[in-house]
Amino acid sequence: MSTSAKRPAARRADKSAAGQEAAPNRKQDILLAAERLFAQRGFHGVSIRDIADEAGVQLALIGYYYGPKVSLYHEIYRQRSGYIQERLNALAEAQRSTPKAKLLEEIIKAFVLPVLHVAEDPNGRNFLHLIGRGITERLEEDEPIISELFDPLANAFIDAMCAALPEATRGQVAWCYQFALGALLHHVIDVRVERLSQGQNRAGDGASAGPLLVKLLTKGIRAACSDAPR
Repeated sequence: MSTSAKRPAARRADKSAAGQEAAPNRKQDILLAAERLFAQRGFHGVSIRDIADEAGVQLALIGYYYGPKVSLYHEIYRQRSGYIQERLNALAEAQRSTPKAKLLEEIIKAFVLPVLHVAEDPNGRNFLHLIGRGITERLEEDEPIISELFDPLANAFIDAMCAALPEATRGQVAWCYQFALGALLHHVIDVRVERLSQGQNRAGDGASAGPLLVKLLTKGIRAACSDAPR
């Protein structure tokens, strides 16, 4: 076969390889674009066309890669779920190696610090905004993925906190978990603190705020559970 006969086939192979290489990038572009828009506008405020325009892809590609809008929405959560396992691993290590007097503090660190790490990245902050919407708006589309990914996480931390605070009821600890979750999510999505601190604090500053938040939650939960009526 002549060299000239080989060239079209070679070009087609090169295009095919390039397409295979680019496809994961397009998939990622779609996920990040959807994450940004859902965080800003909520699930019902975003159309598939909006996502395609934001990602710079053809409309049909979104359905091809992810199916209907709700499947794409849930896939964002699943793609970000690695930090859930990071929190569970830190929790297991705290339970395995921490003296009882320090156990609650180490549980709170496992709860807080991986989230602050996610918040260091702008795309991560978009995802945390999305979680905040999912928890507060309680849309029908949010319930399956929150139940799948976050209820087991919450129960693991509540179980651990109950073991660290044997004087408390599960009901008291569950309230404290909810209060802690609210404080954590508010911290990672808030920007008003810069005004309120008159410029002394920077929004999303996990390095400065993290230790203070851990101390606040640890001491607050301990005090609330020891003083609360049973």
